Amino acid sequence: VLRGKQWYQRRVRVTGGMVKPSAVVIDCGINYITTEDGTKKLVGDVDMDSVSKVAGFITPVPGGVGPMTVAMLMENTVSSAEKLASSRKKWTIQYLPLQRLSPVPSDSEISLAQTPNMIKNIARDIGIPEDKLELYGDYKAKIKLELLDTTSVESDKQGHYVLVCGITPTPLGEGKSTTTIGLSQSLSAHLNTQTIACIRQPSMGPTFGIKGGAAGGGYSQVMPMDEFNMHLTGDIHAIASAHNLVAAAIDTRIFHETTQSDEALFKRLCPPGKPLPAVMLRRLEKLGITATIPEEMGTEDRVRFARLNIDPDTIMWNRVLDMNDRFLRKATVGQSPTEKGMTRETKWDITVASEIMAVLALATDLTDLKTRIGRMVVANSKDNIPVTVDDLGVTGACTALMREALKPTLMQTLEGSPVLVHAGPFANIAHGNSSIIADRMALKLVGSEGYVCTEAGFGADIGGEKFFDIKCRYSGLRPSAAVLVCTVRALKMHGGGPAVTPGGGLAKEYKEENLGLLEKGLCHLTKQIENVTQYGTPCVVAVNRFHTDTETELELVRNHALKNGAFDAQVAENWEKGGEGAVKVAHAVVNACKTPSQFKFLYDLNQSLVAKMNIIVQKIYGGEGVEIPVDIADKISNLEEQGYGDLPICMAKTHLSLSCDVTRKGVPTGFRVPIQDVRLSAGAGFVYPLAGTISTMPGLPTRPAFYNIDVDTKTGDITGLF
Repeated sequence: VLRGKQWYQRRVRVTGGMVKPSAVVIDCGINYITTEDGTKKLVGDVDMDSVSKVAGFITPVPGGVGPMTVAMLMENTVSSAEKLASSRKKWTIQYLPLQRLSPVPSDSEISLAQTPNMIKNIARDIGIPEDKLELYGDYKAKIKLELLDTTSVESDKQGHYVLVCGITPTPLGEGKSTTTIGLSQSLSAHLNTQTIACIRQPSMGPTFGIKGGAAGGGYSQVMPMDEFNMHLTGDIHAIASAHNLVAAAIDTRIFHETTQSDEALFKRLCPPGKPLPAVMLRRLEKLGITATIPEEMGTEDRVRFARLNIDPDTIMWNRVLDMNDRFLRKATVGQSPTEKGMTRETKWDITVASEIMAVLALATDLTDLKTRIGRMVVANSKDNIPVTVDDLGVTGACTALMREALKPTLMQTLEGSPVLVHAGPFANIAHGNSSIIADRMALKLVGSEGYVCTEAGFGADIGGEKFFDIKCRYSGLRPSAAVLVCTVRALKMHGGGPAVTPGGGLAKEYKEENLGLLEKGLCHLTKQIENVTQYGTPCVVAVNRFHTDTETELELVRNHALKNGAFDAQVAENWEKGGEGAVKVAHAVVNACKTPSQFKFLYDLNQSLVAKMNIIVQKIYGGEGVEIPVDIADKISNLEEQGYGDLPICMAKTHLSLSCDVTRKGVPTGFRVPIQDVRLSAGAGFVYPLAGTISTMPGLPTRPAFYNIDVDTKTGDITGLF
């Protein structure tokens, strides 16, 4: 469109010869000119006389498009152009070179020696608008959920979705997080692809206990590692606050219902003249009570509404704390005289075992988060009716506490590639995966040719199975490939090697070449490859190299994997070399993602709860099935009668064996999995059987990791995290 007074003066205008017959012409021009007779006139950019004879329709000036419309049209045009450019734009990240040392220093020393990029610059370089970012200092930031709605990358154009899981580890861990970060660094900084790693936020319990930090290790880490391992952006604290608010509401409700008459209880819950809040109106609807004004309710309806009649023996909601504290595994609450003798035996769980953590990881947006929180079941009534968080009236308050935690946190690797950190459920006592929101956000940001490496906790039989059967069901996402991390050390253990204990040092069998022991343990690798491929997902084996491994041992593992179902198998040296050390693994992943995935679930949701448990035991663990006592069978039947039979299964079992016996390594057979209890996570959306003895509150060892942690008071640097 030609516009401007100067053009009018030069008689350069849109004329009839420039317009196609029957075209619709919208004249956006606004020109204030002086005619030959000296009068002033408002005109457009179109020669009305000539164009009106050709065009099918033309907007007049004045009387057609005004200044406000022009401004809005221009704004929309610029916005659309920016979105289009963003969808086609390559990232412009300035990746960071590594100054590698040999021998490799401690993780904290490596992290402190590397100067990170400003996180706002990384966000800009990967296409996150400034108004979608909330900075938490210079090196971490939360991303607003609006990014999922405004990004120009369509859902069917998402990037390649890569799961990273592992074999059954030693108690020391086999470097799965390290491999996830190293692979991401390699795909980003060395293969020049748009890649984001999605990992879980670590609990501070293991940080101060045995395991230490969870930022990866060596030259494949998230940084700054001290900020990553301690508090981060406060999500776990938000979960603890919301969870403990529910716990307080349960005991308080029992106390007040026990100590007050029906009428007094109702009047305190529903003061005269005050409208009922939304959460109370939802309870009325649930009960089928049509009256919404307290004064209009009948006596019977008042009692039904006000009394939850919680059966204390059915309470399944413990309090939580994000520290390892063995003395909270069993405790008595209510011993103060003010509680009038209403004591109750209970326990504390570690915060990451909270159902709210699982809800955070599986929620798809704020509405879904609130819905899931509201339907969490905390106990049964004395009439065997499930009592929910919504019944307690605390849904909105919990959602308010969790609102900011729903936003993923953006950080970076040592080489400056982006990382999304979000949620942190354990894989042995929960589903063990980072959030659906983080994965979706990452897939949109990387574009159709990019890669998202998302980590699942522990082995393919634990976090991997739950990724496929729980997370993928609720997200609707399908993996392009999976990386199975293994080590020579762990495979020797599965071949009958000496016990590996934290702090006890490794036996010589793990420090010297021992092909016989290694070969005996390769059956475990075969089983875990099978556990991945039976979902129809290509499996790339990454052999995480330790300095004690020999070339012969590594080649033996690699060749065995290739002969037993792996798409490819490569040695990973990213702990020592960073992304450069994972280039072969990265190329294998790229090739695997080109293979059409034939993804399928392990079981159908319409099968019975026991049938689903048996399928997991038989197809994933290699056992004969589950063993269920009569009282637990009754609980399972009760869950099905209450309408929870179509939920997926989240097995809570040890991560140190395919069976429930930690002493049985390799591929145990002929065993049954004893189900000691079965619990409901109605908000998260799964039923979790407790297989064997599972502690939801870890303890501290004789020499905890906290002995090594200190602060340099001159620089403020935290040292000794790992």
